[in-house]
Amino acid sequence: MKVIKEGHSYELENFENKESKGQTINFIQKEQSPKDTNELVTVQDGTTNEEILEMMIDRLKYQHKVVPSKETACCLTHLEEGLMWLEKRTKDRIKRKVENTRQV
Repeated sequence: MKVIKEGHSYELENFENKESKGQTINFIQKEQSPKDTNELVTVQDGTTNEEILEMMIDRLKYQHKVVPSKETACCLTHLEEGLMWLEKRTKDRIKRKVENTRQV
């Protein structure tokens, strides 16, 4: 993995052909709005942690069907738990009306 822009853009190596350009993953990037002190505005569109976890969960479920293993099952459990915590955080922030701000 190569960090292109810390926290926002990454290049992942191809598994077999390491000489070729890998896959680029871009995460959404938001910054403080110049108009409002609380609101965040998108400066780079991209995916989210939740989307990446959902992708990984789907892939590991498929792999677990093909070649079941305790390790894959454990990994799935932890990824699903991580996704649950991120979704809980978002619901809590929406409930407190601080979603899309830098308020804690």
